[in-house]
Amino acid sequence: MGGAYSVESPYIGIATADRGYIFRKRLFDVFFAAAGILFLLPVFIIVAAVIKITEPRGSVFFKQTRIGKDGKPFNMYKFRSMVENAEQLLAELQHRNEIQGAMFKMKSDPRVTRIGKLIRKTSLDELPQLWNVLKGDMSLVGPRPGLPQEVAQYTSRDRLRLLVPPGCTGLWQVSGRNGLSFMQMVEMDLDYISRRSLLFDLRLILKTFVVIVYPKNAY
Repeated sequence: MGGAYSVESPYIGIATADRGYIFRKRLFDVFFAAAGILFLLPVFIIVAAVIKITEPRGSVFFKQTRIGKDGKPFNMYKFRSMVENAEQLLAELQHRNEIQGAMFKMKSDPRVTRIGKLIRKTSLDELPQLWNVLKGDMSLVGPRPGLPQEVAQYTSRDRLRLLVPPGCTGLWQVSGRNGLSFMQMVEMDLDYISRRSLLFDLRLILKTFVVIVYPKNAY
């Protein structure tokens, strides 16, 4: 399979898609990711400057290993919204996890910086993932990529999320976001996979803009 996490499942047919769709989706991703980077370049500069001014000793960008399509690991990029040693502090906070399942979520995470709270609520921290889309690691729309330790806990049904490229946004991000349980997130991801089309992707992207402007359950 080419990665550390196999995706063997009797439900593999859920990811069946014609090559024409896959090609069109890739063109769609490249065009809109490139356009987004160019159009949002001033925002990139402002956010990077604010992070550097408020956290001068830390890095502007955060790179983290995530698991993508077919279980292949890749480096996902974000604007840094947490303290520099956030990864090391995670183990100490696991007992305060507020979501059941193979995911860590904490509403008042002490690792988040002051500017981090703002850019996370408005999803500005996710903008560098447009570079991941251009590279082909991710798609604009799809299941969110899990951490290696999270994917290691996936059930066979959870692993169906790995049958398609992970996305910057998706169905559950515009349908409840962090207010959902992990099981609900998985079911919505599988619903997206079975229904996916360019028109559906466009609808979800437009809804994502609404969620960004009127954030709810974002932390």
